[in-house]
Amino acid sequence: MTITHLVTHSGGFHADELLSSVILTRLYPGAELVRSRDAAWITPGEGRIIYDVGRAYDAQARIFDHHQRPNPLREDGQPYSSFGLIWKHFGHAYLRALSVPEADLEVIHSGFDQSFVLPLDLIDNGALEPSVAGPLAGLTLPVLLETLKPPFDTRGAEADDGAFAQALPVARAFIEAAVNGRAAKCRAEAMVMAAIEAAGTSRILELPMGMPFRSAIEKAGADHLLFVIHPRDDDWALTTIRKGGDTFESRADLPAAWAGLTDAALEAASGVKGATFCHNARFIAVAKTREAIGQMADLAVAACG
Repeated sequence: MTITHLVTHSGGFHADELLSSVILTRLYPGAELVRSRDAAWITPGEGRIIYDVGRAYDAQARIFDHHQRPNPLREDGQPYSSFGLIWKHFGHAYLRALSVPEADLEVIHSGFDQSFVLPLDLIDNGALEPSVAGPLAGLTLPVLLETLKPPFDTRGAEADDGAFAQALPVARAFIEAAVNGRAAKCRAEAMVMAAIEAAGTSRILELPMGMPFRSAIEKAGADHLLFVIHPRDDDWALTTIRKGGDTFESRADLPAAWAGLTDAALEAASGVKGATFCHNARFIAVAKTREAIGQMADLAVAACG
């Protein structure tokens, strides 16, 4: 069947139907996006997908709302928003449309669902308070996307539809960046695993370029590693390894004597010719050559005792 219409509600918009539209317009670029509450549109029909409106969830009839009772729930009892329902039924096809390798499809689908889709589902249903983000509550993705709605005193269908159309590419950029980032991590993992094997018992991991590495190090159980070195354009970088994804604390810091120093001052403090920079927070240092960065890495390991 050819999908000719993508139907969601008119008026003000929220993140869930906006992000759902990102998925569906990628899969059905020739379909017309209709924003309406007219019963003639929000009733299942030939060639249409209806979402976040219609008071029903029936995948066979291609209607995906979550406002009715009983509302659709995940297996663990957590509520879906329309975005969660659309991701459940169309997410795999969307990832294939973005050329995600088949071997990585399931892990990316599941990971994106848990880290991106589920939090939005919970916020949309009032099952998660935005305040849990603390001082960053006003910078969460649902809030930022809703700031793109027209002001309260600029009303009317044209204003709402125009704002929705302008917000759609913004939402698309966030989703595609998140998916592409996860796909890149999958590609990096194989490279990091090979580098870990080559490193053996060394405390220093050398990578062929800058890439995500922490999750692969954790997966490999390489607890002995303390630092990573890799080429970076015209120089080399030495970085620490964070203890986890929710902390800035590192397994080991770079020497305190290097903190905030550059060029000659850093050369003098480290004794390494070619050392050019160390961040004041001691999580990254830079040198001109592989030899110099290797010396700095060895000194950092020795300083850890």
